[in-house]
Amino acid sequence: MVSKSVELTRRNTLAMVGIAGLAAILAPRLSFADEKMVAAEIKKLYGDKTFESGKIKLDVPEIAENGLVVPINVEIESPMTDADYVKSVHVFAEGNPLPGVVSYKFTPACGKASASTRMRLAETQNIVCIAEMSNGKLHMAKANVKVTIGGCGG
Repeated sequence: MVSKSVELTRRNTLAMVGIAGLAAILAPRLSFADEKMVAAEIKKLYGDKTFESGKIKLDVPEIAENGLVVPINVEIESPMTDADYVKSVHVFAEGNPLPGVVSYKFTPACGKASASTRMRLAETQNIVCIAEMSNGKLHMAKANVKVTIGGCGG
């Protein structure tokens, strides 16, 4: 006959092994992106193409008191005609668990290349915005957001 204290110890041991195993599986997913990971994601999309500055108005707060809800507004200067328009916009965060935040697709029928949303930021970090134009040119803008209370577990 096994006493309850031994049975409890076995349960606790199995529980700890289960938690440790789960932590080992999730640990890579809980790490945060960095500047290199964002650069790798951008390289996947555009290879070694060069980026120009300008054309992008990236509106994010300098200080976000709460990382759970950080507003972002993106506007790209473009006539949005059949010959000259914004094809896509990608927003990346250099300190979140995943580098990609949001992507937008535009057509000339949109009339204006602008979009707004809210994002969750884990910590103080750079936000990177890439705009791809119909002629193949790429534009980049960066902004730093200081987060006082993290939104992704911090």
